[in-house]
Amino acid sequence: MGNRIYVLNGPNLNLLGQREPAVYGTTTLDEIRQRCVDKAGALGFEVDFRQTNFEGALVESVHQARIEACGIIINPAGYTFTSVALLDALKMFDGPKIELHISNVHARESIYHNSLISRTATGIIVGFGAAGYELAIQAMAGMARRS
Repeated sequence: MGNRIYVLNGPNLNLLGQREPAVYGTTTLDEIRQRCVDKAGALGFEVDFRQTNFEGALVESVHQARIEACGIIINPAGYTFTSVALLDALKMFDGPKIELHISNVHARESIYHNSLISRTATGIIVGFGAAGYELAIQAMAGMARRS
């Protein structure tokens, strides 16, 4: 599947930098996108970086990744805990998948403890803030090279 990594972001992440900065930090999603592009480029990979507030659009992105991507990094946000449709789409992607969360969801309210997406993830990065995206790119590059 080449060297393209899909980085998918779910609802409300377009408001990073403004939304609950004590929880999510002050880094914007555009700044995260640029960091991902830079990190991936240094490792010989391309990034297709997307954000949507709509479940169906996120599912469609996973379907497209089946054709174009060597791996998926996904911060499903609120869909982490509710979307069987997203879980089913991710199950159909044969490459490595990293579930990513900016905050430590396990240190938060119990509603954030039961991820449906973790059931299909190759690995999970939780609680490293915006830097988690760069960690995920590094990890995905290693997994993609071994595939």
